[in-house]
Amino acid sequence: MRWLIALTVGCLSGCSVGHYEYSKEAAKRVDMTVTGIPTVLGIGALGTTIPLTPEYSLTAAHVARYSLYRVKAWHPECDIAVVYHKNSEANLPPPFRNSHIGDDVNLYGYSFISAMPVASSGKNLINTTLANDWNKASCVVVAANAGVVKGMSGGAVYNASDDTLAGVIVGYSSQIDDNKSGKTLFKNVALYVPYARFQAWLDGVVKS
Repeated sequence: MRWLIALTVGCLSGCSVGHYEYSKEAAKRVDMTVTGIPTVLGIGALGTTIPLTPEYSLTAAHVARYSLYRVKAWHPECDIAVVYHKNSEANLPPPFRNSHIGDDVNLYGYSFISAMPVASSGKNLINTTLANDWNKASCVVVAANAGVVKGMSGGAVYNASDDTLAGVIVGYSSQIDDNKSGKTLFKNVALYVPYARFQAWLDGVVKS
């Protein structure tokens, strides 16, 4: 618990952190959604959703808020939402498993720069607080040294060891500092809400 209190996420900056690349596999695991107000080019910002059941998809709450999809449920603390979306029944629902610090993970989403499916790989580094308009400090997130670009929010984090779904991407940070010492512990990290934080809520939403 000491670590959860002492660590906090630094400011988000730029359009991306770390390395990511085009991925056909990402296109099989997640979907792209247009969010926000359309631009002069006829498109808005991009976000990502995760097929959950033939009727629902899982995503970040800040993506759901501005997407074209109707929201079924908002998580009360975490940047997580379930939206109505027609999905193929193949390989649904995805298998979930709680991840652990030190585990290898693979991230999948869509890039707002290219509107193409992208992926990255890394390792879970630490649990940390994230408090903003969408995520309360009580919903502790995981920081991983994997690449993330804007548009990947709402995308999937998979455990590399057994290909199970470990969480939902909610952002990235240029650094994570220790509040007490001021020391920067990690730089350029992906942030995701782990399955452990929304497991019970999700089970109730899907059954209702």
